[in-house]
Amino acid sequence: MNLKLFKKFSRSILSVFIILLASLQYNFVSVNAETTMTNIKDSTVTEELRLIVPSKYKDSWIKAEKQVWEPWLANKKGFLGREIFYNTEKEEALVLVKWENKKLWKSISVKEVSEKQSLFEEIVKKDLKINKNPFELIYEGELYKQG
Repeated sequence: MNLKLFKKFSRSILSVFIILLASLQYNFVSVNAETTMTNIKDSTVTEELRLIVPSKYKDSWIKAEKQVWEPWLANKKGFLGREIFYNTEKEEALVLVKWENKKLWKSISVKEVSEKQSLFEEIVKKDLKINKNPFELIYEGELYKQG
């Protein structure tokens, strides 16, 4: 009789221990995830833009980028720099814009960005003597440095 009682008691203690251990593990994972998210908000972020840029319009695109976006970005709080890449084979451009943090980047109003985009498009259309913006945005995202 004593042995049965002891086995039940041992199982109960073991169950409590497993539940406690699982609970602590879950809380640790939650805290770790929360800390990671906070660090992402405060760490540098790179805005990634991919566009279709036909080769015959590449020079006009670069000229308008330098005329419109470059000076505007230079005056934005949190702007750290920008790099432009071009894949001739795919006729695709990659623009990487580095920001001090996501909060500063996202504090720029959509209205302000739209106004600059409209100016950019008008300059391109006038330069190329066309009626439509020939550059299609195919991807927009954000990158965080790892390790």
